[in-house]
Amino acid sequence: MRVPPTTLPAEPTHARRFGKARTAQASAVLEDYAELIADLLASEGEARPTDIARRLGVSHATAIKAISRLKREGLATARPYRGVFLTEAGERLAARVRERHRLVVDLLVALGVPAEAAEQDAEGIEHHVSDATLAAFSRFLKAR
Repeated sequence: MRVPPTTLPAEPTHARRFGKARTAQASAVLEDYAELIADLLASEGEARPTDIARRLGVSHATAIKAISRLKREGLATARPYRGVFLTEAGERLAARVRERHRLVVDLLVALGVPAEAAEQDAEGIEHHVSDATLAAFSRFLKAR
C-alpha cells in the first residue's frame, strides 16, 4: 500500500520540530538518572553508581559518565564511598520527571493500554511531550 506524499512544512517549522526532538533526546538521559537517583535515595537511603548502572541496564562506566554530567550541570553531587546525591535543582528535575511520567502512564491506562506497556511506553513519551500536550492530558483525565 502506498502512502500519499504529504506537504512539507515551512523550513523553520520543520527545523524547530526536529530541534525539539534532539533536545528531548539529549535531556532524557539526565532526567532518567535524576529520577532514578531520587527513587534510590528515597527507598534505599543511597544511590551508588553500581546500583544505578544495574537498574538502568548500562555499564558502570556509562553510569559514571552520566553522573559526571549531572554534576557538571549542577544537578548532583557525589561523595567518596557515599554515593550520589541530588542538589535542589536535581530534586526539582526528578520531581518534574516523575510527575510527567505518572501523567503519561495514567493517560495511557485510561486509553486501555495495559499497565506494564503503559509504564514502558511512558519512558519514551515523557521526554518528548510538550507542556501544552501534558496540560491537555491532564484536562482529559480530569474530565473523565
